[in-house]
Amino acid sequence: MRIHPLGAALFASLLATPALALDVTKTATIAAPPAKVWKTIGGFCGIGDWHPAVEKCALSSKGGKSVRTLSLKGGGTIVEEEQSRDEAKMAYTYTILESPLPVSGYRSTLSVAPEGSGSKLTWTGSFQAKGAPDAKAQEVIGGIYEAGFKGLAEKTK
Repeated sequence: MRIHPLGAALFASLLATPALALDVTKTATIAAPPAKVWKTIGGFCGIGDWHPAVEKCALSSKGGKSVRTLSLKGGGTIVEEEQSRDEAKMAYTYTILESPLPVSGYRSTLSVAPEGSGSKLTWTGSFQAKGAPDAKAQEVIGGIYEAGFKGLAEKTK
């Protein structure tokens, strides 16, 4: 059996190609003005006050960037670094440095915008699956976003 050199090169290039990023975007509408929702989201560690999975959030700094350590209810820790924040656009972007989640290369943005008399929340993330099928990693991240939206809706009533 002979292997064609072009076929071998193509196969080798496929092996060297990094996995394509997975994306998850969830949106929700909350019956509260954007300024109130953004204030509830708060600073980078504000997630400890509204996300039901977070028991506590500890803020620190690394290289001039904000780093939050999330202690999860039921155990586990996630360490995230804020990459950018835009108060005028009511959005921030962060990456995960350490976590038990089935993802790697995670980068996410959480934003608030006017929607009728309320607010539209958009939470989007891009990542690769790690130790789980793509669909499972997407399901886990989507569930985190949806739980966060429910927590924000409760806090802004």
